[in-house]
Amino acid sequence: MDDPRDYPEVIKSIPLIPLRELVVFPSTLVPFIIGRPSSVQALEKAMEKNKMVFLSTQMDASLDNPSQRDIYSIGVIAKVIRAVKTTNKNIKIVVEGKRRARIIEFLSSYPFYQVLAKELKEIEVDDTEIRDLLKRVLTLFEDYLKLSQNTSFESIIPALRDNTPNRIADIIASHLYLPLEEKQNLLETVNSLERMRRLNFVLENEILKIHSKLRRDGRKSSRAKFPFGESGTKVLPPGVSYKKEEQPSEIEELREKVTKAKMPKDAEDKANKEIERLESMPPMSAEATVCRNYLDWLIALPWNKKSREKRDLKEAERILDEDHYGLEKVKERILEYLSIRQLVKNPKGVILGFIGPPGVGKSSLGRSIARATGRNFVRLSLGGVRDEAEIRGHRRTYIGAYPGRIIQMVKRAGTKNPVFLLDEVDKMSMDFRGDPAAALMEVLDPEQNSTFLDHYIDTDFDLSQVMFIVTANMLEPVPRPLIDRMEVIRLPGYTEDEKLQIAKKFLLPKQMKAHGLKGHNLKVENKAFVKLIQEYTREAGVRNIEREITSICRKVVKSVVNKGKSYVDKVTSKNLEKYLGIPKYRRAEVDKRDEIGAAIGMAWTEFGGELLTFEVTKVHGKGNFTLTGHLGEIMQESAQAAFSYVKGKIYELGISKDLHKNFDIHIHVPEGATPKEGPSAGITIATSIISLLSGIPVNKNVAMSGEITLKGKVLSVGGIKEKLLAAHRAGIKESILPLDNQPDLKDMPKKIKEDMTIHLVENMDEVLKIALKGKFPSTPKKQKDKIVVSSEISEKKNGGEGPEEPSITH
Repeated sequence: MDDPRDYPEVIKSIPLIPLRELVVFPSTLVPFIIGRPSSVQALEKAMEKNKMVFLSTQMDASLDNPSQRDIYSIGVIAKVIRAVKTTNKNIKIVVEGKRRARIIEFLSSYPFYQVLAKELKEIEVDDTEIRDLLKRVLTLFEDYLKLSQNTSFESIIPALRDNTPNRIADIIASHLYLPLEEKQNLLETVNSLERMRRLNFVLENEILKIHSKLRRDGRKSSRAKFPFGESGTKVLPPGVSYKKEEQPSEIEELREKVTKAKMPKDAEDKANKEIERLESMPPMSAEATVCRNYLDWLIALPWNKKSREKRDLKEAERILDEDHYGLEKVKERILEYLSIRQLVKNPKGVILGFIGPPGVGKSSLGRSIARATGRNFVRLSLGGVRDEAEIRGHRRTYIGAYPGRIIQMVKRAGTKNPVFLLDEVDKMSMDFRGDPAAALMEVLDPEQNSTFLDHYIDTDFDLSQVMFIVTANMLEPVPRPLIDRMEVIRLPGYTEDEKLQIAKKFLLPKQMKAHGLKGHNLKVENKAFVKLIQEYTREAGVRNIEREITSICRKVVKSVVNKGKSYVDKVTSKNLEKYLGIPKYRRAEVDKRDEIGAAIGMAWTEFGGELLTFEVTKVHGKGNFTLTGHLGEIMQESAQAAFSYVKGKIYELGISKDLHKNFDIHIHVPEGATPKEGPSAGITIATSIISLLSGIPVNKNVAMSGEITLKGKVLSVGGIKEKLLAAHRAGIKESILPLDNQPDLKDMPKKIKEDMTIHLVENMDEVLKIALKGKFPSTPKKQKDKIVVSSEISEKKNGGEGPEEPSITH
């Protein structure tokens, strides 16, 4: 009995897609583009069922609507592997040829061809002749590929491995560049031996044509690259056949976009060169996708698009005042820049550096500046960035390469002159992949950024008209050359009066609007704001104040929902605890008891100014010195210098002459979990030790900051404004600062100058007179006596120190 599988399968109804200049063979994957409405509808029909289509080549490629007579009757039944919609209603599809088949009957021709097809049974011959012929064909095919130099034979070996002679013949035929009729002839040859003989003849003929062409051109065959065949078809990567039906329109569209983009000449040349490469590639190849992505980036960049700037100074000032309270120095700088724009047509871009603690308005100020100048605004957070390619981009040779974040943000802005905020520049790090801070130096240098080169774009882009704003909490982690490229403006924090105005005029209305409250629903007294600022927050900025106001609003919203929209609530200093709970901080006056061996120092952190209490005690021992409280190396050295200064003053001040024999000194700074660093605690530590040894208490209304030398001189320190703001918040009435820091007091808020007495000192003698509440047992002394005591010290100390100078010369 006959096996039913020996009979060809008749497929009752299958959609037909006519192909132009393309023959699909069984056992091959082929990408091509369809765009004709009938072809698209045939594809949609196939996708609804089993994804099977009949592919047959039309005899005349110029016909848009071929008739039944214009389509070859023998084609391939294929399965649609992938279909992707593109622009202009085209669809890119990838099909896999399954079996040869013949059209028995056209069932319908509208809206697409539907045919009755019968599978053709291939005649397979398995004998010695076909095996010998296969070896010959493979050798000729390898020579053919070597001459073409478009690909290597090794890359096609995986497709040929473990296949029958039938399948191998089809795969080789699909890789040859032959006239359409010749390829169709190979497809229609169902006898495998005949097809192999035909392939052998075709390959010998093509190789002869190549050699004769080379002899005519006088070139060596090893360097030959030219179109094959008499038809003059372009050489394409082997193994890929595709329909060029919609390719020209895509290429023309890209050329138009490049022209409209008005690129510089170098960029336009690169774009046109890339379009030429794209034109010779199969649309679905990986390389074509890379080319398209690159062209899309070049076209999308704002080479010549600019925002129309606002130059009305009064309007800009109104916007800045509307968004932020205070910050006069920053506002003045922006208005100066806009004034320059009135006189100079194309000044260089501005690079501002906003340095200050969190919550003082650095980032929001950038957005406000963009609004005031009429520019677009983009923000790039640099926190955690540690790869140089994040800034400059990856070269296109890498898989998945993209431009750097700078170019990405400029593209997002849509103009070449946006306000560009580089946020948290001090949080960048570096590793083996490079230093992003070094890459930023070109971006932020007005002399260089007009020719910024991104590795991916690979052509110069002008960043000179961008207004860069860099923000950081601390300057120390930022490289010095980077700081040198920006105009640093410090935002130290707000006084209590400024916080009160910000809370009333900005934060409360903002949160009431966010929570859906009307003006009559919630009233907050000034005294309630003051209590909230003093007892519920302790910060340089206003973030926590806004958080607490949000808590109040939430509770009021709940009452409004329960009791009706006419509900009115009034927050006073007395009922504030009902909304926010127990105060988190107590006012510093509670601790204002003068103590022996305890002094208040002013510190500066990335979160603003802080007050630190330095406590000193002595225990029985042998003159050792102990430091605790998570102190950094610089602060420990500063404490050692202060202790050495005090030991040099023991005899002069008449205090604890037996210190080096009977006692150990222990210095502790509370809040031991918090790291502390810097030299500015020198005079505070020295004052605490002298207070302990002399038994004279330190005035708790005095806070101090200054570096000490072994000779008792007081050197300048940083962060003066932040430190004084912290002291003012804590209710300190007097402060001691180095005389060299006098210029830093010019920008001090008027409120601080009125409420606080600021002492400027040059040496420790002046510090002790102000800070200690009492006189030393041995004072007053004559100058001669001091010299004598100093001489005694030098005799007892192995002659190493010599006479003490600071107390005489100052």
